[in-house]
Amino acid sequence: MPAVSAAQQKAAGAALSAKRGETPKSKLKGASKSMVKSMTETQLEDLAHTKRKGKPEHVRSN
Repeated sequence: MPAVSAAQQKAAGAALSAKRGETPKSKLKGASKSMVKSMTETQLEDLAHTKRKGKPEHVRSN
């Protein structure tokens, strides 16, 4: 499942880094904090490896 926005892609990258132990979990904030708990490493990789080109920075939910 590809990321819908650049912000989602960045958050997934931060969460993936924490999940792998490269970044302390205490440094996470916002969406990335909940992503670490609720998503598998494979799911985070899918979101984090999405290309940012052409993606909006944020997407408003309805």
